[in-house]
Amino acid sequence: MCRCSWAENNALMRAYHDTEWGKPVYDDRHLFELLILEGKQAGLSWQIILNRRQGLREALDNFNWKIIQYYTDDTLEKLRHDERLIKHKLKIKALRENAIAFEQVCIEYGTFCQYIWSFVDNQPIVNHWEHIGEVPVNSELSDKISRDLKKRGFKFVGSTIIYSYLQAIGIINDHLDHCAFK
Repeated sequence: MCRCSWAENNALMRAYHDTEWGKPVYDDRHLFELLILEGKQAGLSWQIILNRRQGLREALDNFNWKIIQYYTDDTLEKLRHDERLIKHKLKIKALRENAIAFEQVCIEYGTFCQYIWSFVDNQPIVNHWEHIGEVPVNSELSDKISRDLKKRGFKFVGSTIIYSYLQAIGIINDHLDHCAFK
């Protein structure tokens, strides 16, 4: 079966590619989970994040932003020493900040889903690439969303992270044209 070349490394990457990546996500909990995971990936490989995903779910209340927004400084400090997490101090601190900002977007728009999908009028962007080298790492859309998220208080939401996030949640479909999962 033909798939995007980056997903050929191992079973976990294949499963993520085949069942999640590029498929539209409309559930706020899942949208928050992927936003946190993408932010944690900064400077790391996606393989590392996938390997730790279940542990992150367990440690972070199943990525429930309504709980995470109330984490105390003591809770965040304990998380910095949790073996299941990426221990980067600023990434740990960003958990609470992003949960608070996420909740504010939900209050303003009804759901985060309505907010994020409004940037593309609820229609995924389907790109056509022959080779992995053609796929960009950011775009005007990711620049715009990144600026807006930062203005709202989100952390670890630079344009490259947001482009990857938009791919993960199916707003941007960057499966290669030969990929069976396009």
